[in-house]
Amino acid sequence: MGKFFGTDGIRGKANIAPMSPDFVLRLGQAIGTHFRNTYPHPKILIGKDTRRSGYMLEQALSSGICSVGVDVLFLGPLPTPGIAYLTRGMRACAGIVISASHNPYDDNGIKIFSDNGYKLPDEIENQLEDMLELVPTSESFPLGMGIGRAKRVDDAVGQYAVFLKEQFPKHLKLDGLRIVLDCAHGAAYKVAPKVFEELGAELFVVGNQPDGRNINEQCGALYPQSLIDKVRLYKADLGLALDGDADRLIVVDHTGELVDGDQILAICAGFLQQKGKLQKSTVVSTVMSNMGLEIALQRMGVKLVRSKVGDRYVVDEMRKGGYNLGGEQSGHLIFADCSTTGDGILAALHLLEVMLTEEKSLAELKNCMEVLPQVLKNVRVLHKTPFEAMPDVYKSIQTAEKNLGQRGRVLVRYSGTENLARVMLEGEDQGTLEQMASEIVRSLEKAQLKG
Repeated sequence: MGKFFGTDGIRGKANIAPMSPDFVLRLGQAIGTHFRNTYPHPKILIGKDTRRSGYMLEQALSSGICSVGVDVLFLGPLPTPGIAYLTRGMRACAGIVISASHNPYDDNGIKIFSDNGYKLPDEIENQLEDMLELVPTSESFPLGMGIGRAKRVDDAVGQYAVFLKEQFPKHLKLDGLRIVLDCAHGAAYKVAPKVFEELGAELFVVGNQPDGRNINEQCGALYPQSLIDKVRLYKADLGLALDGDADRLIVVDHTGELVDGDQILAICAGFLQQKGKLQKSTVVSTVMSNMGLEIALQRMGVKLVRSKVGDRYVVDEMRKGGYNLGGEQSGHLIFADCSTTGDGILAALHLLEVMLTEEKSLAELKNCMEVLPQVLKNVRVLHKTPFEAMPDVYKSIQTAEKNLGQRGRVLVRYSGTENLARVMLEGEDQGTLEQMASEIVRSLEKAQLKG
């Protein structure tokens, strides 16, 4: 990670650097300059979620890009994977997403896709950071017709919706399926209902009235309780919850039970393996994935490859190994045969394909994997000091590892997007895990007070 770019672009409080208009304008100039020097006729797409600050940052970013002679196309509110898709489809040199994903509304962020629809490599992000250190001079800027032009793309939602529907098998329909859809008041509030309705589902939509501040507010993939209640109320076949930029999916079965990214991976992996479509009989997930996923895949004759946490690292591992299915427990799911990044709507369509083809409910399908007890706790930190440099913290981690032995595992890491330490334990007994996790948390909190 660099000075500004983390595991998923740049994030921070809106209107405070690096998410301030002056910084974002300079970032736009750096981005525009890089691609102007690389492409003969560059154009850059800009899409966003529904945060109030998105308008402010969109204008600052486009001003910077246009000031160095590069054209901008505004996509408006659109899911992150939709922006990646249109970057490829419209032959743009880059696509920029203004979103802080699942973070609160007063945060915002910027992530960049290359012309191939994949997230910008670390080396180019490092080059952009170096360019930000240089103070641009007006003498180097183009004048007159050399200034970039900005205009809006009116049918971005329609183009992306058509792409999504084309990924669903032509012989299948959603007729007769009752679905509750939670759009998290985010980027998918228009396109997601359009896709599922046009494929024939009986749809009950919530979280589709963004007001600039209610994105992710007690709704969506991070807060599925209201979706659980609605599934039970409407006696739905399943519920689908997206996050603010719709690149992740969490599902609820007809009984009101949650189905997370690991379980969706297990279901889809089994289906693809059975059809002979799972490349190299391998699935990529992260070190955070439940041990139950690995056990379930082994029974299917499927190998699990683990990557660092972050969907970009899952994608990197998939590209490196030539695999076509990967994802995270959090609901980032990548179907590489048709997408370059996590896509919540696309993942839902793949899951629905399995349900309809197998003629089974989601509650039946999820039985392919037994979820082992897992405890996850977050600790707010001021400094990301190496754990081995904090003796009490390191000792508490080692003690937990020794107690669990081969019957579980301990993972303590820092978040790449927030000032948090994440403490995760897996094993056979929930109570024991809670006790050991609390001890690690206490040692972390004490170390923060000392530091």
